[in-house]
Amino acid sequence: MPKITLIEFGGVEHIIDAEVDKTLMQNALDNMVPGVDADCGGACACGTCHCFIDDDWRATSGDVNPLEDAMLGMRPDRTSASRLSCQIDVTSDMDGMIVRLPEFQM
Repeated sequence: MPKITLIEFGGVEHIIDAEVDKTLMQNALDNMVPGVDADCGGACACGTCHCFIDDDWRATSGDVNPLEDAMLGMRPDRTSASRLSCQIDVTSDMDGMIVRLPEFQM
C-alpha cells in the first residue's frame, strides 16, 4: 500500500496507507481525513473533494479530464495544482505523494 500524506489547510498532516485501485477521495474518506467532503460520492459533480497535488506528483496523478476541468472551473481557489480527488486512481507509484487540502470545500 502506498503511503500518501494529506495536509489540511492549517498544516495538520494525515499519512494514510492508501488502497491501490481506489480513488484518492475514497481513501481519504476511508481514513477519515477532514477536509474532503465528497458530497456527490465521487461522481465528479460537485467539486467538494478539491485538493492540490504537489509539483513532484502531478504527472503521477494523471491528466485532468474535461468534466473535472469544468468542475474545477467553479473553484475560486483553483491553481495549476488543483485536482478533484475523486478523479485520481491510486497506484503503487504514488508512495510518498503529498496532497494539500483547501481552506474550505464549496
